[in-house]
Amino acid sequence: MIKKIMIISLIMGMMYGGHLTAQESEGEAMRIGVDEAVERALKNNLSIESARLATSTRKRASDLSWNQFIPSITAGGSFSLDNERTTTSGIRAVAPTGLGSSIPLPPDTTLPPGADVYLSVPYSIDNPRWNLAIPIQTSLTLTVAMFENMNRLRLDYHGGLLSYDKAKLQLERDVRKAYNSMLLLYENINLLKENALAAERRMEMARANYRAGLAPELTYLQTQVALDNMRPIIDQAENGYSLSMANFAMYLGLPYDTQFELIPVEDEVNFISLDVKDLVRKAALGKPDIKELRHSILLLQSVRKAQANSLLPYLNLNWGITPVYISDPLKEWRRSGAFTVTFGVRLHSLFPFSPDFQAVKNLDDQIASINIGLAQMIQGTEIEVYNTVLSLHRIQVTAETQAQTIALAERSYQLTEQAYRAGLQDLLQVQNAELELKQAKVSMIEQQFNYLNGLLDLEYSIGVPFGTLAPGTFTHKEN
Repeated sequence: MIKKIMIISLIMGMMYGGHLTAQESEGEAMRIGVDEAVERALKNNLSIESARLATSTRKRASDLSWNQFIPSITAGGSFSLDNERTTTSGIRAVAPTGLGSSIPLPPDTTLPPGADVYLSVPYSIDNPRWNLAIPIQTSLTLTVAMFENMNRLRLDYHGGLLSYDKAKLQLERDVRKAYNSMLLLYENINLLKENALAAERRMEMARANYRAGLAPELTYLQTQVALDNMRPIIDQAENGYSLSMANFAMYLGLPYDTQFELIPVEDEVNFISLDVKDLVRKAALGKPDIKELRHSILLLQSVRKAQANSLLPYLNLNWGITPVYISDPLKEWRRSGAFTVTFGVRLHSLFPFSPDFQAVKNLDDQIASINIGLAQMIQGTEIEVYNTVLSLHRIQVTAETQAQTIALAERSYQLTEQAYRAGLQDLLQVQNAELELKQAKVSMIEQQFNYLNGLLDLEYSIGVPFGTLAPGTFTHKEN
């Protein structure tokens, strides 16, 4: 029994890993039940909070998936000043007025043939040295892939919900199993302490017999060594319990040195009959990991469709205006702009060896690979469920056998107590018989906790709420 307790303590240490120097809390221990612990964990656990934020981000992207149809609008401004003043010169036609003066005509005036009444006169004009431009441009490119991108964002949000639900289920399963493991370790520590008290009583008796000359010194030394060997085992078990309590506090988002008082429940766990085929069928459809992987395939198919649609023709709408102010903005203001509609297709992407075309092929390969992984996961889940059911059946058989052992231990304790009252047995024999009875009961508790933890794994595998298969909850009973 001591070896079994040592193994359990080592397993607990491996489960929670690492080294931790636990400090006793100055306040009272927090009295908490498993349901309240789950509620606290779902509310305060940092991993759940991270998953919640990721889901919120995906929801916002899904709700605003239409924003890809908002055209791009840009505006700017530029100011330029020539380093040197420049002039424009040329020949200008003028019409005489008859009194030595002339009327200048516009530079682009076309004179009719034979109009010799006009004169050609050279001219020179100073050009403006500065100008101010404020271009405004808006553009929108429409493709068929944009509509599939909206669907992809919605699928991504639903995938985030599945991941969030999976994280909550995993946390609840881990909290419930950790709660059960702490109760089991608590019972084992109590049993170890009772074993140590019995070993101490045997040592005292051996010492008394040795001093009275009724037993050799070797017997006394053997009992003392047995007692000394139990002390590090108890320390190791208590350290494992403190470590598991610290990790349990981490699940609940509490300080590591929070002390807990686990609430005992008097209900006994009931063994149930399990239909392997029905459970395998439910697991293939309802296991959170499988549901998440199925949705990943749907999301990847949407990405593939969007990539394929990107090879189709596109429509571009572009409008721009550029107001320009030259020299004196109040006198010389010019404006230019245009509205353009462009319909085109990326011909280079249509070649089978082009990067865009190969990207579609690569997505096909990824989808096929994930489908293979899904089939493997389903097969692995079937084996997992089958193995869990076999393990639960083995635990049930062991528990039924252990129930007979408890009945025999109770009968042995009763007979030993009767013999003690009749003066045929000493008190140590009665105490040893009582200890054996408690060992048998702790072994039964261990089997029942193992059964409950197995049911938790099975409920997670088939995707049903925890407690569906085992409505009764078993915890330790206070004496």
